[in-house]
Amino acid sequence: MRPGVVALASASLLVLGATPGGGPPQPLPARMADTGGGSQLITAVAPKTGSTSGTVTWWDRVDGQWVKNGSTPARFGAKGLVEGASRKQSTNTTPTGLYGLPYAFGIEAAPRGTAYEYRRVHRDSWWCQDNDSRAYNRWTEPLARDCRAAESEHLISYGALYAHALVIGFNYERPVKGRGAGIFLHVKGRGATAGCVSVPREAMRKIVRWVDPVRAPHIAIGTESGLTAITRY
Repeated sequence: MRPGVVALASASLLVLGATPGGGPPQPLPARMADTGGGSQLITAVAPKTGSTSGTVTWWDRVDGQWVKNGSTPARFGAKGLVEGASRKQSTNTTPTGLYGLPYAFGIEAAPRGTAYEYRRVHRDSWWCQDNDSRAYNRWTEPLARDCRAAESEHLISYGALYAHALVIGFNYERPVKGRGAGIFLHVKGRGATAGCVSVPREAMRKIVRWVDPVRAPHIAIGTESGLTAITRY
């Protein structure tokens, strides 16, 4: 077989998850370039960049092997997905990439058994999205003086959507103004999101109970193939 054909066949095997020896498909995390170094991983996969729906799966690394813990249908941004490093704010796109999960929050109390840091939403809880504010892409309670309410999310006003949520660490450690703020994994509503990833309420409760800070959970967001393939992150 010609070298080019061999390379093409190998690439196809990686995309499909098959093993060269014809064994069972490798689990998705085993095919990824990076999983964050912990023993818990959430994968959020859409068929292609223009998709607004896909699948969220959460995984445990047990005895050196990745094992699926649960899976659920998911929604993405109304304008699909885009490479996180080039995303722009207010584009209704979900950023692809591998991210940490700084903490959980919710309008409702944390589900019984939650071990993750969990912030309860109050009447004066906001998420600042004002590019002119020092509190950009941060929880602020009360609203920071230099953060305009019109450029922020009043968290309690989101009702059932923010009953429970996890902060996705996109543009979080060293925020770049204009790239985007307030990207969460949260309870799904009637349709696509403004850039977050959303899942059914019961699935969100399971995920919040499941994440363990000792196990350094991360989330990887991507497509099935192409330049934003989840296996590249």
